Amino acid sequence: MLCLCGILAGCGKREKAENIYRLYAGKVKGYDLWIVDGYKVRQKVYKEFLYGGNEQRYLFVPRGEIWIDHAISCEEYEMTLVHELNERHLMAKFGWSYERSHDSSLAIELVLRQKYEQICKGHEAGIKKVSPTDHTNKKEISFLPDSIRIESIYRIPMGHREGCSVWIVDGYRVRKNIFPDFGFSGNDLSCHFIPSHEIWIDGQVSCEETEYAIREELQIRRLMNAGMEYSDAYETAVTDNHRLRELMTKRIRSHAALAIPDPPERDSGIADPAEP
Repeated sequence: MLCLCGILAGCGKREKAENIYRLYAGKVKGYDLWIVDGYKVRQKVYKEFLYGGNEQRYLFVPRGEIWIDHAISCEEYEMTLVHELNERHLMAKFGWSYERSHDSSLAIELVLRQKYEQICKGHEAGIKKVSPTDHTNKKEISFLPDSIRIESIYRIPMGHREGCSVWIVDGYRVRKNIFPDFGFSGNDLSCHFIPSHEIWIDGQVSCEETEYAIREELQIRRLMNAGMEYSDAYETAVTDNHRLRELMTKRIRSHAALAIPDPPERDSGIADPAEP
């Protein structure tokens, strides 16, 4: 007979998995948010792991942690985070089943997607025409006029950093309709087609790389504002990001190896009296 109390106490652990964690993304509503290697989770821990996970649904997720699969795009990141937080809350607060909590979280996702669509449409409607050139005044699509309107580019607002608004954009459309050499990110000083005080992140960037991309663009922008040429600012920002990656690697190595329980999941929440 399966001993639930024994599982919760850890007596059902059969082995451990290493090299699961990839990026610590800070605290959100009191939980440690980790980007994890979804491939390795599926390979070593739970073959049906997708998008994200929380401790109420998955017994292998340590208490106080929320997991996000590193393979998902930055465009899906916030939806996944909101989903996992809500799912965990409903299972812990009310003892809801996973299926009921999951469906509730999908409904919240839909509301958010519709909300962001309206925000992006409104933002685009208020933008004046821009130049389809980079900081060297290079135009890569010769038949474009000298000033164009931005259409169907914005996807999700990501808030404000250092006086700039950060947006997830449709990188494919940017490269197709504005500037073919647009990389995974850009800012208003390096790309004239990006409106003033904005940073763009390509929606295809993985959630694991998003923070690095934002920090890189902010650093480039700071240095260009101080008079540095773009090429030098870029090299400096890339070097600084490399240091951040090394620090993250050290932090991950200090995290305990993941204990794998048997079974790895549960279908109903365990109500927690401390849950607000």
